[in-house]
Amino acid sequence: MTISPLRRHLCRIAAVALLAGLAACQKTPVAFQGIDITGAEYARQLNLTDADGKPRTLADFKGKVAIVFFGYTQCPDVCPTTLAEIAAVKKQLGPDGDKVVGVFVTIDPERDSAAVMKAYVGSFGPDFVALRGSLDEVKAAAREFKVFFAKVPGTTDGSYTMDHTANSFVFDPQGRVRLAERYGVGADALAKDVKALIDGA
Repeated sequence: MTISPLRRHLCRIAAVALLAGLAACQKTPVAFQGIDITGAEYARQLNLTDADGKPRTLADFKGKVAIVFFGYTQCPDVCPTTLAEIAAVKKQLGPDGDKVVGVFVTIDPERDSAAVMKAYVGSFGPDFVALRGSLDEVKAAAREFKVFFAKVPGTTDGSYTMDHTANSFVFDPQGRVRLAERYGVGADALAKDVKALIDGA
């Protein structure tokens, strides 16, 4: 069967349109500032209690970009700096800041009571979430996130400090872990990553 020149021309136009449509469907990869851990087989569960005694899981934070950080309230530098950066990100994003939630998990349940945790995270923002549990529950959560922590003895029993992993873990609005942000990345870099996730990256 002979194909007319007109039909050949129309077929070429259709093929070009199809290829253009397929190209448009492919998203340009985002150059995240943090470490892309999309699809990681860890940081998939978190079962602890908030400062009001309510059991919480990662599913509670779906619909928002959740930034999960393990630390302790008597931490002198890393923890307050990280939470302050999350607060700064929420402020920088304007209305989109309401789509971000900071989740602080204590690695020091011995000293970090519910009341202490609530007051501590409240100083960074009213919608920060503080999570705690028994030492065994906290250890299980840390293992799930591949977070290290250990007590460092002080001069008295109550004056110990804690060594711990300083990364933050960022979850997209679908509840999937996406990024590991290094300590000290800065609010500007973190805000770019968070905004990209809010926009569907």
